[in-house]
Amino acid sequence: MNCIHCHGQMKHSQAPFQIDRNGYHLVLDTVPAWVCGQCGEAYFEEREVAAIQSTIKVLDQQAQQLVAGT
Repeated sequence: MNCIHCHGQMKHSQAPFQIDRNGYHLVLDTVPAWVCGQCGEAYFEEREVAAIQSTIKVLDQQAQQLVAGT
């Protein structure tokens, strides 16, 4: 598999994921990913993307409840 940015060789490794969203900052330090050995670009597989999206959904709900005071 080659990187779409620089065409370097991808290897299965781990990469960080971070997002600022709705008043909170989420940082996941070591998410399984394909990482380019040349430029460091990371690609997450469908399973990891689904887990990240699920986590964000729960955090959105919790953050909304916290702000609402319930």
